[in-house]
Amino acid sequence: MKTKTNQELQNLVDQAVAGNRQALETLLAGVEDMVFNLSLRMLGTFADAQDAAQDILLKVMTHLSTFRGESSFTTWVFRIAINHLKNYKKHMFAHHPISFEYYGDDIENGKVQDVPDLTQNVEKDILAEELKLSCTNVMLQCLDAESRCIFILGTMFQIDSRIAGEILEMTPEAYRQRLSRIRRKMADFLEQYCGEYGKGRCRCKDRVNYAIQSHRISPHQLDYAKAAEIPVETMLDVKNAMEDIDNLSQDFSFCKPYQSPALVKRLIQQFLDSAQFSIVQNS
Repeated sequence: MKTKTNQELQNLVDQAVAGNRQALETLLAGVEDMVFNLSLRMLGTFADAQDAAQDILLKVMTHLSTFRGESSFTTWVFRIAINHLKNYKKHMFAHHPISFEYYGDDIENGKVQDVPDLTQNVEKDILAEELKLSCTNVMLQCLDAESRCIFILGTMFQIDSRIAGEILEMTPEAYRQRLSRIRRKMADFLEQYCGEYGKGRCRCKDRVNYAIQSHRISPHQLDYAKAAEIPVETMLDVKNAMEDIDNLSQDFSFCKPYQSPALVKRLIQQFLDSAQFSIVQNS
């Protein structure tokens, strides 16, 4: 969706609440990729992100009449999404939490060489790229939920600290300080252990079979390889200049954004085609 002014977005909201389906579709199309990518980084897997994104978009639709224009529409959606994701308990890592200590120990002591070839005729380079993107995404799960929010908002979405502070209910100064510490923690871990982004011993190509055996990737389910990558700028309706917090941005090039899956788009259409569309008008 082409970047719109706050007034244009408010007009679309008013039209959607009044029953204009095209206005509602335009609003949702403008935020669905943002919601999916936020969900993916917060939850760690495509399947969990897809489910959560559907829930969030339904919340956006059914609470649309409560939007008062006191903040930008994008900020309002971010707040709904963040509150939902911070308390989301249905994802895999809520049941199987991990830590930097666990991740580092697995890198150092995993019996990589003892695993037979499990690639099933899929090119190892493709599997290695899948593992790299999956691994660094899962690494975010070593952070607590709020730290993860701070890192994602500041590093992937590059949101202005005033807006991020508003979303997370903290001062801009506190947000900047925490973001800097979290980014340093992430960068230090990558530097110590990761051979792709730092000077560590871990090389994705060497760990492909170990990752398949551990069910971290599957030759038959290459989520990252199938996903369509998009420029991060296309996800935001309101793009604010990010303060120059530190010089670590280049260390986090794994934070690539993707188009939301077709299933999420189909859910929106099914909702709009159903009688539930009246909820938007009556909420």
